[in-house]
Amino acid sequence: MRVGLFTIGVVLTCMYQAGVAIAWEWVPTDEDIRKHRKSWNPFSEGPLLIQSVDIHPKGQLSVRPFVFSQVAEKSYGNTLSLPNNRKDGPVHTYSVSPLVVLTYGLTDHVELGAATSWQAFWTKDSDSYNKGKGGPWTTDTGAGDFSLQMKYRRIVQDPDSARPSVTNYNQIVLPTSRWVTGTERPPGGFAPLGRLPATRFGELSLTEGLTFRKNVRPFRVSGGIYYSYATPGNDAGQTTYTGDVINTRLSFEHFLDDKKGVAYNLELATVSTATWRADGHSINRGSLSGSTVVGFEPAIQYRFSDSWVGAIGCLFTVAGQNTADAIYPNFAFRWYWNQGKTVQMP
Repeated sequence: MRVGLFTIGVVLTCMYQAGVAIAWEWVPTDEDIRKHRKSWNPFSEGPLLIQSVDIHPKGQLSVRPFVFSQVAEKSYGNTLSLPNNRKDGPVHTYSVSPLVVLTYGLTDHVELGAATSWQAFWTKDSDSYNKGKGGPWTTDTGAGDFSLQMKYRRIVQDPDSARPSVTNYNQIVLPTSRWVTGTERPPGGFAPLGRLPATRFGELSLTEGLTFRKNVRPFRVSGGIYYSYATPGNDAGQTTYTGDVINTRLSFEHFLDDKKGVAYNLELATVSTATWRADGHSINRGSLSGSTVVGFEPAIQYRFSDSWVGAIGCLFTVAGQNTADAIYPNFAFRWYWNQGKTVQMP
């Protein structure tokens, strides 16, 4: 939670500096957008763990397959701590979660998106295995949840000042895993650092977010904070309430070759489940005392053609509380289409 608050501070600081440098424009002008389009902004995949803050131009489309996996054999206790304090987890979990995200520039200010996922996991009772008793694997494979997204870029970055791009993010997650396919919930409720924003598996959730990005050659810096609320659920006739979820992201990209889109990324991700709910109900499911996980990911991105880009990385848990300690190998590709015209980097 403390690392999440630090990330929030970075976001607010950048936004404050932008406000000092220039009066805020809540509806970017055509001239501001053209100025941004002509500025330094290499065509590339961008961060793996946060969607692009700057949006597609009107009529441009992208399709992004993203494969996220998890290997978790340790866990953290009730105090936020570093990996040296982790212990053998009650279960060992291995999972693969492919995700496909489609985004489309509805206007030069608004971008629409949709995402669908798949979930496969394998777990075993580590206590039973450690005692030499063996035991069966628990496994399930099936469709995940479906989400609809909308982004509105209120401020577009200015290459001649400190002003960053600032975008509102809105998402609704439909629990198709529960409504349609009956896919079993993975241990822990969700792969916490996987999809963005991370939400609980099989729950109807609403998310509001605020993100920023700034290009300063040869670097790009992106970040954001997301707040997710899950509607009440039902378990054997009892109404269930889980804590709200707070995601933060901070990404640093350093370009080594602009034309080839070669860059390395350093990305920080945090997910915290709160001990409260926006509707005021007391929590009776999930981690009643809250949880936090902090991850750090190095990644490499590359441009394959004028319409294909990709990136690969591995996320490591660096601190946690009431959560699994894990590594998360992942990679993504993105295909762009702009009605036969030259693709533009969002």
